[in-house]
Amino acid sequence: MEQIWYNKSNIYHIYPLGFCGAPLENDGQTHSRIEKVAGWIPHLQAMGMDTVYFGPVFESDRHGYDTRDYRKIDCRLGTNSDFEEVCRQLHGAGIRILLDGVFNHVGRGFWAFQDVLHNRERSPYLHWFHISLDGDSPYGDGLWYEGWEGHFDLVKLNLKNPEVVDYLLESVDAWINQFQVDGLRLDVAYMLDRDFLRRLRQRVKGRREDFFLLGEIIHGDYNQIVNGDMLDSCTNYECYKGLYSSFNDQNLYEIAYSLNRQFGPEQWALYKGKHLVTFADNHDVNRVASVIKDQRQLPLLYGLLFGIPGIPCIYYGSEWGLQGEKGNGDDSPLRPSLDRPVQNGLSQHIARLAHLRSQHPALHSGSYRQIQLDNTLLVFERSCEEETLYIAVNTKEEAKTLEGQSWHGQAKELITNQVVNLNGSVTLPRVSVTYWEIKR
Repeated sequence: MEQIWYNKSNIYHIYPLGFCGAPLENDGQTHSRIEKVAGWIPHLQAMGMDTVYFGPVFESDRHGYDTRDYRKIDCRLGTNSDFEEVCRQLHGAGIRILLDGVFNHVGRGFWAFQDVLHNRERSPYLHWFHISLDGDSPYGDGLWYEGWEGHFDLVKLNLKNPEVVDYLLESVDAWINQFQVDGLRLDVAYMLDRDFLRRLRQRVKGRREDFFLLGEIIHGDYNQIVNGDMLDSCTNYECYKGLYSSFNDQNLYEIAYSLNRQFGPEQWALYKGKHLVTFADNHDVNRVASVIKDQRQLPLLYGLLFGIPGIPCIYYGSEWGLQGEKGNGDDSPLRPSLDRPVQNGLSQHIARLAHLRSQHPALHSGSYRQIQLDNTLLVFERSCEEETLYIAVNTKEEAKTLEGQSWHGQAKELITNQVVNLNGSVTLPRVSVTYWEIKR
């Protein structure tokens, strides 16, 4: 069965305000920085990335998640026309586009909230938010409002108000009309009103059946909002954690447990048949190259990322091992401006993995079955009607020989293109990840 495009995609995540070198505070000056992205198209193509996920691009107070205007590109990035041209060039190169939909909250500079601050009970937008005129805010506004998780620079929207929902859905319509966006990543999707999610799905799927809805979910049961009524996919934070700590602790049982729990052959597997978005890092967490203890394990980690069920997402710069850690709550070290892409052994390895995933249906659509496991070894099968592949990770400092019925016939190791004849055993190199295609 032909898979819908996003289940087969390789996503490249850009945080535009950082990537483009915009000022941390909105200075009100229009500067066409977003055009920089177009210059990276050849890199994206070489890396096998067929989808770009843009972090916030709309007018905001500071970091993009504090929106001022959902209809206007942040002046620090340029104009709507500038972004439209970037989208045109990306689509022309065969690259699809996801935008960050920040619908749970806005910034204090949001035009409707500013109207409330000035006009109080006379404002027609008073009920767009959760406000009490009897209280006060940390900013001394003379009224209280609900902020996102106690952050009063982020004003929570009232998604039960039909006027708010209509405004947001009309904004999404405008993005589809002008920028031809192919999907949305919904910020803090776990906090969004479920009826709003249903309305959003009806709206976008009514326009494009293949429009992709991806939600940010940190914990809990992903099935609550990843289902036929709401979202197509979500961020797989459970496997994000297991990816790096399994290598750091030399305990592959951790990631194997999560994979079996989520995608294993048993009927009770939680997310079998769903395509969750897998990642090694993003704009909110320390770069994996700073987290992993042994840099030699990075190629193995990415080999695992592209081999397990899910939709892999690469955060800009991490493909060549860029490091970055938060400092005293400051996320800016995670979101640097980069002049040009870097090519090295790691980026070439990831590009190979991405191209393999695009070429092999077992990698983007196949079932998952664990074959062998110990602290330093994980072998699993990805299988579909067209093919069966075996993925093997060996973190030990010595080669490891596996024996069994799986290892018979002419075999091709897909990453290196090495062809060998197997007679009941295969030898895994030291500190390695290998993808095996066996002809019987």
